[in-house]
Amino acid sequence: MQIASAKDKNPVVSDMTYYGVINEIWDIDYTMFKVLVFMVDWVDSGNNIHVDDLGFTSVELDRIGHKNDLFILASQAKQVFYVPDQRDEHLSVVCAMAQKVNESVANKVEGDNIIEHPPFLNEAPTVNSFDKEDDDVKIYHRPG
Repeated sequence: MQIASAKDKNPVVSDMTYYGVINEIWDIDYTMFKVLVFMVDWVDSGNNIHVDDLGFTSVELDRIGHKNDLFILASQAKQVFYVPDQRDEHLSVVCAMAQKVNESVANKVEGDNIIEHPPFLNEAPTVNSFDKEDDDVKIYHRPG
């Protein structure tokens, strides 16, 4: 549930995803147990996260936001990586592999979100040469 403030009379249930880059990894030792936390530069979620017609999410990594919330528990993070967008040099496309879920842990964590990006192919698709392309075959590309 997302609540804007203590006076918020209209809380909204939603799935909010934040994107960022880990700057530091801290292993905090409390003698009895250890906690692993990440210090993150978060992407400003205002107008800097874009989803195109094909469902790919692009972010502007140079637009830093949420500067008061630098730390998260390692257990709260999902691993993604960023690929530079070929259409816009300021954007990076968010890519993620399918998450491996340990059932014994997943059942104990409420609200655990699994990233729903399709995994990469294990092999490159076959591509015909443009020189030998038939006129009847349509070529699809991302507009831009």
